Amino acid sequence: MSTFAKSVSIIVPTRNEAENVAMLVAQIVSSAVAFHEILFVDDDSTDGTRDVIRSLTVNHPIRLIEQDHREPGLASAIMLGAGAAEGELLLIMDADLSHPPERINDLLAPLLEGTADMVVGSRYITGGLTPGWPFWRRMLSRAGAALAYPLTGVHDSMSGFFAIARARLLEVAPPTVGFKIAFEAIVHAGSTLRVREIPVEFRDRARGQSKMSLGIALRFFSRWLIAVFRHILTRHPNVM
Repeated sequence: MSTFAKSVSIIVPTRNEAENVAMLVAQIVSSAVAFHEILFVDDDSTDGTRDVIRSLTVNHPIRLIEQDHREPGLASAIMLGAGAAEGELLLIMDADLSHPPERINDLLAPLLEGTADMVVGSRYITGGLTPGWPFWRRMLSRAGAALAYPLTGVHDSMSGFFAIARARLLEVAPPTVGFKIAFEAIVHAGSTLRVREIPVEFRDRARGQSKMSLGIALRFFSRWLIAVFRHILTRHPNVM
């Protein structure tokens, strides 16, 4: 396992991911990432996800944060985890095994080198892939990325797989957040945030139910409209 000069907290939002969390932890451990802790932020799961996570705390540096009675949603879960994290650097990823743990070190490297403030795992730059995705999901994802790009200068700001310093995320995240915190943080930070993208392969989930829905798409569109007006007063971040 490699060692880092700064401690790393991995934040994983969950909702009904009982079939995936144990395998995700096994993949993270086998990927030789020198993490300080894994924070699972659970949003009212009903399938036993929390019981599985609690069982994993016996052998791994894992904490469970329960999001009950707080503002629901993916971005809110990430910010709740960021507030509780002990690591200096944060790595955010999904619980459904779509994000490749073997690329975590690649996302962290530019932060450790001081060459970027945020590093995003991208499906939509050369080398990025989405094998096995159904047509409708590819089209919906591409449309969202296309809407976001003029506001961020980032090809895949909504990938959900990114690394950033904890203090920086708490600094640049907007006071109210929507569905995709990286997108909103990039827009809110404007030109003060140096963003780098690295190509990654996103796999389609094999177990559990997708959280994507028309309601989520409409929620993003409403946040996009807000970002359009905000963008009038800001500039693109420094994308590398």
